[in-house]
Amino acid sequence: MSDSLLDSYDALLLDLDGTVYHGVNVIPGAAEVLETARERDVPVRFVTNNASKAPVAVAEHLRALGVAGVPSEVNTSAQAAAGVLRDRVAVGETVLVVGTDSLAAEVAAVGLKPVRTVRAGREGIAAVVQGHSPDTGWADLAEACLAIRAGALWVACNADVTLPAERGLLPGNGAMVAALRAATGTEPAVAGKPQTPLFETAAGSAGASRPLVVGDRLDTDIAGAVAAGMDALVVLTGVATPATLLAAVPAERARYLAADLSALTEPAELLAIGPQPGWQVHAEDGALVATGDGAADATALLRVLCGVAWQTGVTTVRASGDHAAAALVELALT
Repeated sequence: MSDSLLDSYDALLLDLDGTVYHGVNVIPGAAEVLETARERDVPVRFVTNNASKAPVAVAEHLRALGVAGVPSEVNTSAQAAAGVLRDRVAVGETVLVVGTDSLAAEVAAVGLKPVRTVRAGREGIAAVVQGHSPDTGWADLAEACLAIRAGALWVACNADVTLPAERGLLPGNGAMVAALRAATGTEPAVAGKPQTPLFETAAGSAGASRPLVVGDRLDTDIAGAVAAGMDALVVLTGVATPATLLAAVPAERARYLAADLSALTEPAELLAIGPQPGWQVHAEDGALVATGDGAADATALLRVLCGVAWQTGVTTVRASGDHAAAALVELALT
């Protein structure tokens, strides 16, 4: 048997919402497996598209949930957006901020002047930066609309349409970005995942040459890992579902699949998408037919199904036998 997945890489680059926690609720097993990572000297970096909190606040939130974390281990899309602005806007220019005060602080930290209204930028608005905030309203979007229509550079921290929370999926920054896109006919420069700078910066800060990305979203976490040339583990504690995994396009396919973070201590070969002990899957008459001997769990079946679906393009599934039928019900694939 191979080494555990945790011991096969030199750093963990972890998404937060939907991977480590749901709002104010830590996902079971997350704190314990991350403590194991630290005991084994595997660096941990939290790479989040949520731009609403500063790294110090993210670290405090983690500790309040019982998850160890310090600000230097946190990389946010707000920091990435500030980096884009630093590269594309002259020092001292005015930037209209749609988002939290922590996003405004990141803008100021790179030598730019954050404002909240077009009138406040009397010398002109060079750019608009937009990040998630639960307080964003029509008036904020109206100011941004005016600036963008006047020619300001538009930078979005991320384009996540939804945000996982303890109550379910809520509107994310991408939902607000969509409103401005409709109102301006303009596309923003997106700074966070699935763009690669967040991952590259996090890996560099950990001194990692072979990091493992872990996340719950195919279009951000996994797509970003693929774009950065990094292996990824997708977990089923957030946005990704068995159905979306079967239909994943090549740019959004992880190497590994697990129910949750606790699987990091399991053998890497058992977490890899593809053949698994106890399950057989073949394509027949336009469907993936699953057969099991009762010795393996439903997540293992999903790894096999994904492997065959990605090879054949077939995503309809059916069971052969009671054990496979029960597993497909558990996976919500029937």
